Amino acid sequence: MTTRAMGPLAGLGWLKRGINLGRHNARAVLGGAALLAVAALLPSVIQLVVQGVFSPGQTGLLAIAAIATVISILILSPLIGGYLRLIHATEHNRPAHATDVLQPFKAGGDAGRLIGFGLLMTALYLAVALLVIGLFGDGFLEWYMKVLAMSQNPPTDASALPKMPDGFGRMLGLGSLLALFLTGVYAIGFGQVALGSRPIGGAIADGVVGTLKNLLPLLVLAVVAFLMAMVLGLVLGLLMLLVGGIGSLIHPALGVALMVPVYLGLLLVLYVVMFGVMYHFWRDVCGDGVAPVESNHSVAA
Repeated sequence: MTTRAMGPLAGLGWLKRGINLGRHNARAVLGGAALLAVAALLPSVIQLVVQGVFSPGQTGLLAIAAIATVISILILSPLIGGYLRLIHATEHNRPAHATDVLQPFKAGGDAGRLIGFGLLMTALYLAVALLVIGLFGDGFLEWYMKVLAMSQNPPTDASALPKMPDGFGRMLGLGSLLALFLTGVYAIGFGQVALGSRPIGGAIADGVVGTLKNLLPLLVLAVVAFLMAMVLGLVLGLLMLLVGGIGSLIHPALGVALMVPVYLGLLLVLYVVMFGVMYHFWRDVCGDGVAPVESNHSVAA
C-alpha cells in the first residue's frame, strides 16, 4: 500500500476541511455525530452508576474502568467506522443518513474487523504508556493510586494532595509526543479498515508508515488545535457564565438548564471537526488524495 507525504501546512487544510464538514449534508453529518456522542457517553454513565451503587475500592475502580473501556471499544469501533463511511459518502455527494453510522452492525458491515482494530490499538496505547511509565515514571503508579483513592473522598485542603513524582513533566512531554504519533496511526489505520478494506495488520502498518511520513504536518496541526482549544475554552466559559447568569436571575435551575444545550452543542461540533480531520488526514495520505468536486447543492438526508 502506497502512503503519501504531505507538506508541513497540510494539517491546517485537514483542520479547515474538518470545520467545513457537512456542507453537502449537514443533517446526516450532525445526526450521525449525535448518535456517536450518545453512544460514547453510555459506558461512562454506566461506570459512574456502578461506582455509586457499589462504592468499590481501588482494585474495584480499576476493574470497573477496564470493563467500561472494553464495552466502549465494542460499541464505538463499529460506530466510528460507520461515521467515517457516512462522511465519505457526503464528501462525494452521495446520499447518506444519520443512521448510516449503524451500518457496520449489519451483515457484511465488517464490525468484527473494526472491533479487532480498536482492541489492538488500545492494547498498543496501553503497552506504550506502560513502557514510558516504566522508563521515566518512577513513583508515578504509586502517586496515581493515592490520587485514585482520594477521588472518592476529595480533601478540602489542596495541600493534602500527594506531591507529583520527580520527572513527571519529562514523562508527560514524551508521552504526549508518542500519543500524537499513535493518534496518527489510529486515524490512518481506522480509515484503512473502514474505507480501504485493509486487514488489521496491514492497516496498522499503513498507519505507522503514513504517520512517520507526516510527522511535521501532524505537529503543526496539534499546536494549532491546542491554541484554538484554549481560545474556544475561554469563549465557551464566558458564554456559559453569561447564559447561566442570566438564567439564574430567574431561577438557579434555569441557569443550569440553559448551560446544558451550550455544552452539548459544543460537544457535537467537536465530534464533527475531530472525525472530519481524521477522515481528511486518511484521504490525503492513503485515500484518493483528491478533494471531491464542490457542489452547489446539498444532498438531502
